[in-house]
Amino acid sequence: MTETPNPRERLTARTEDVLASLPAMGRVMLSARGGGATHERIGTVERVAVEDGAIVLSGEAHDSRLDLAAIAGLVADRTSKMRDKALPRLECQDAAGETLYSLIALDGPELFEQALAPFGPGEALEPKEKPAPSAGGEKPEVPEGDLGAVSFAAIRATGTPVTVELRRPDLHQLWQGVLPEAKPAMGFVNLMEADFHLHLKAGAVARWLRREVPAGVELHGEDAEGAPLGLVLAGPAAAFADVPGIAA
Repeated sequence: MTETPNPRERLTARTEDVLASLPAMGRVMLSARGGGATHERIGTVERVAVEDGAIVLSGEAHDSRLDLAAIAGLVADRTSKMRDKALPRLECQDAAGETLYSLIALDGPELFEQALAPFGPGEALEPKEKPAPSAGGEKPEVPEGDLGAVSFAAIRATGTPVTVELRRPDLHQLWQGVLPEAKPAMGFVNLMEADFHLHLKAGAVARWLRREVPAGVELHGEDAEGAPLGLVLAGPAAAFADVPGIAA
């Protein structure tokens, strides 16, 4: 008789061993946040390698580097749903038990369970409390002239491929291509491709810090206090010629 897995459990296997099972889960979304930006890569993880203390996820739909030392533990959560679809996930947690980022199995529980089966059951945890339902009311709008939205439009107009990166001490994830049209919704500026989503909170970027690099130019997003958001746009200088709000 097959034992029913815990709805939420702390895995006891080594992090690098569990993450090596990602290619068997089908399409996976690595969702990570930095400042007001949520950066997501979506698709099958084709390769997992350990390089210089980091887990490297790669393939046509993934390009991520995860600091292995920052991951104190992995939690398998089987309680998440979108509408009626189950979306089990692996939460990479720090030493305080906070989630650094999540790897969400988009092809459902069967592949997720098959991939994790060799590691056996973990330590059962209490399910997370779900946030209270929204009371409704007006949805926030992206104000006209939002720097993120205007910047994306200016870059897209050049037709030049650029790199959109999230750089954190524990994670570096990137996507490359011609920017899709930015879509404002629910207070966010959204870039949406089949293998990549960026959700940038309206007003999160107060200015861009420009840096010259051997490959061209990088724009580093900063908030109103000058703190870096971790969102970095990189590419040829021509791609950013009409981007406003750039500080040297």
